[in-house]
Amino acid sequence: MAKREISDRPRSRLTHHLHVALLGEFRFWVGGQDALPTLPGGSQRLLAFLALRERSVTRSAAAGTLWPEASEDHAHASLRSAISRLTLIAHEAIVVSLQDVRLADDVTVDIRESRALAHRLLNPGEALREGDLSDRAIAALSADLLPDWYDDWAVVEAEDWRQLRLHALDALTERLIISTRYADAMSAALATVKAEPLRETSYAALIRVHIAEGNRAEAVEAFERYRVLLEAELGLEPGPLIQALIKGLHSL
Repeated sequence: MAKREISDRPRSRLTHHLHVALLGEFRFWVGGQDALPTLPGGSQRLLAFLALRERSVTRSAAAGTLWPEASEDHAHASLRSAISRLTLIAHEAIVVSLQDVRLADDVTVDIRESRALAHRLLNPGEALREGDLSDRAIAALSADLLPDWYDDWAVVEAEDWRQLRLHALDALTERLIISTRYADAMSAALATVKAEPLRETSYAALIRVHIAEGNRAEAVEAFERYRVLLEAELGLEPGPLIQALIKGLHSL
């Protein structure tokens, strides 16, 4: 027997495209424009939480995750409040049943699109789509997930996305080097360096771009910047990966 949907507001047929953005900052878009008025904090957190999940979530799980320090009764009350305080159009972005809550199927989410892009880039056997090797792809992989949100569930999701996007930017850089699109490859490599300045593979990707272009002096300068930064911040020397790239220059 199908679950009966329940709602604190009447449901109507969607007349606008709804989009939840979590990269860079939380935004709720209606027809390509910001939805006004601004949603209350609890309602924003509910939409963000559901947007990060590809399936229904039990109401108990949603309440317990979003309000972990509250009693069970208070957490459920906060969930009901977050649902009821959604604006009329924002209420159309979710589907609520007696047991579950989920994002509506026709709502798009930027992090889902960016994750799919990252996995395509990281899977050599998967065909790329038009635009996967573009500046738009670099931008899609350059934004943090919900920065300045410190809820435990948001922090975990943000770190998972950070690791995925850094590896995807590395893969994108290599694909662009192979395609001799050095300017775009440089942008992708610099995006990883900006995201994590102490990450060795980020600087290694940057150095590989310089080497591919034939700019050996810039490759050495990039290595020296990384060496000085690593020593100053962590008291470490660059590892074998990046050392090998520089040593290889002297044999050319």
